[in-house]
Amino acid sequence: MDRDGAERALAVLRALLLAVLALALVGTGAELFLIGHTEEIWQLLPLIAIGLGLLGCGALALRPTRATVQLFRLLMGCFIVTGALGLVLHFRGNTEFELEMRPSMSGFELVWNSLTGATPALAPGSMIQLGLLGLLCTLGHAALDPDRRPASKSAGEAA
Repeated sequence: MDRDGAERALAVLRALLLAVLALALVGTGAELFLIGHTEEIWQLLPLIAIGLGLLGCGALALRPTRATVQLFRLLMGCFIVTGALGLVLHFRGNTEFELEMRPSMSGFELVWNSLTGATPALAPGSMIQLGLLGLLCTLGHAALDPDRRPASKSAGEAA
């Protein structure tokens, strides 16, 4: 496969990954909304990130400039941070609940019960996965390399 063919194949792969990401964002957002993940400000963070992520997907698909790709990468970094924060908050909430029920609990038993508690402690990890998937959509993006961007046609070539 020549360089142009490889770049076309990579562009198609990135577009497919972006479509998968958009679909996953819609599904995750719908699930969070349906389970009522809207009671506290912290619970709104993933929904806000998902909304911005969908806008970012649209911008990246319709206007893949260097600035758009870099902004999208920053947004996907925010997904990773949001997911990590969610892991901590879910685990901490479960730990507090377990200690209210059984104040003497400690060690492995407390960790295990916190991981398997009422709030799914590892569910926010999906935000990390979405962020990583989004970053893959920008891997080797032509908009980041001025030598690979299609040159604009001059007035004589436009005809």
